[in-house]
Amino acid sequence: LLGYAVASPPAGSLAQQYTARTVGVLIGLANDAETQARAKAFEEGLASEGWSKEKKNLQLVYRFSNGDLDRMQAMAKELVALKPDCILGHSTPVVRVLMKATRTIPIVFVSVTDPVGSGFVASMARPGGNITGFTIFQGTMTGKYLSMLREIMPKIGRVAIMYNPASAPGAGSVFLPAFNEAASQYKIEPITIQVQNGPDIESGFARLSQEAGIGLIVMPDN
Repeated sequence: LLGYAVASPPAGSLAQQYTARTVGVLIGLANDAETQARAKAFEEGLASEGWSKEKKNLQLVYRFSNGDLDRMQAMAKELVALKPDCILGHSTPVVRVLMKATRTIPIVFVSVTDPVGSGFVASMARPGGNITGFTIFQGTMTGKYLSMLREIMPKIGRVAIMYNPASAPGAGSVFLPAFNEAASQYKIEPITIQVQNGPDIESGFARLSQEAGIGLIVMPDN
């Protein structure tokens, strides 16, 4: 009995070891092959830190909104109702609806362009509140895109930027200033094309294809 007591961990530590944590995941994309690859990478990262379904200490609850705002709102409420320990939010629209759904459950965001401007965090250094995460898109990217187009076509005279004001960060205001500034610098005529659905995209391309020597930038947006 003494040997067993020495060799065995306390009951409390056993309970802690097998207490599963629940993480909700709300993704702004469709549940396709690319999204599954992202989910797999996320799970591998958790496993490397000792959290996995195999170890019975982690439960993941996925929701895929397919870019549909109504679905996002409904799914955000579903996840919050489950009272998970944490929620991973993918994309700016997703994090916006999650923020409205809860101010207490910790939220970690990815693929968000302007977390400060969107009101998700007070600052990158000190987020405050219940939200933190990662940002990989900068508003100056569209200026670099224009520079790259100019390298490909040095004599290019007109460049269009296509975006959806309903879903683009800041309705497009995050990326448009750098685009317009670079266009002015390179003496290129800037063209803005707003789209909200498939037919809008088709008509936008039809408009551009009527003339030669026009470049196109697609604004970063899920």
